[in-house]
Amino acid sequence: MSASSSQTTPIVHRFAVATCVVALLPIAIGSLVTTLRAGMAFADWPTSNGQNMLLYPWLNDLRHTDRFTEHGHRLAGMVIGLTSILLTVVTFVWEKQKWVRWYSVGILAAVIAQGLLGGARVLMDANVLALIHSITGALFFSLCVVFAVLTGPGWQQNSRRRSRLSPWAAVGVMLFPVLVVVQYLLGGLFRHLGLMMFEHLAGAVVVAVTGGACAALLMASAEPAEVRSGRRILAALLLQLGLGIGAWVTKLNVPALGWVVATGAPTAVILRSAHTIGGMLLLTASVLAAVQTARTFSWLRIPDLLPEESGRSQEGLA
Repeated sequence: MSASSSQTTPIVHRFAVATCVVALLPIAIGSLVTTLRAGMAFADWPTSNGQNMLLYPWLNDLRHTDRFTEHGHRLAGMVIGLTSILLTVVTFVWEKQKWVRWYSVGILAAVIAQGLLGGARVLMDANVLALIHSITGALFFSLCVVFAVLTGPGWQQNSRRRSRLSPWAAVGVMLFPVLVVVQYLLGGLFRHLGLMMFEHLAGAVVVAVTGGACAALLMASAEPAEVRSGRRILAALLLQLGLGIGAWVTKLNVPALGWVVATGAPTAVILRSAHTIGGMLLLTASVLAAVQTARTFSWLRIPDLLPEESGRSQEGLA
């Protein structure tokens, strides 16, 4: 099977990338909802104050930050839902490879589950569900980004390359996302429930050291894809550490030094919300590195997932 015959249809890749971009919208607004404690601005769902979500006079709430932000999050959720439906339709119309089709269905199912989880959080007024909703949102974004990478031309073109990482280094890179998820969970416990503050700080040190080591190992590799993965991890790590320090500083009040940050100050809101998004980006970068390492490592490779019949189907589309 030639490399050209195993390529995913370009339009599917374009829609996969668009889905990643759109997914950032509800995630970013959802982070603001948590920072502003606006998750219960409406006690009902899927309606908003008893009105149809699409007919609710959203712009009239510009002066009511909590309702404006929460309803914006709901509308953004509808946008990613429609985008996921469109992605699935495009995939089934233009793509014949079964794994690509089922992956798009998985993305759609994840969007539906995420929406239902957000609705249950409101109806049950449960901060624990808000925490889970945040974590699954980050995992969903990683799912979308991996799909965009798998359907891209570079994935199949690099199928024959091999990693020069040692077995222990490869295992470390592939396990790093698990460590990031644990740290994301600790941050969520502190952010949503006021728990695990010191554990989250300790976890930040562990993630920084481990992430730095993984980035260094990947960038030292002779494999260009792994070098790029290492750079992504390093960039996301430095960004997240900077945002974390900023979020922590704005949370502290030291009157003796003249440092007092008002509750709800724009700088604090932006930094704390961005810190959550930064954690998601670090998770995504680590997942991509793990997938790439598994793909190129000589004794643990991800299958091509591209049966020969799919190549013939692609040729038939040409």
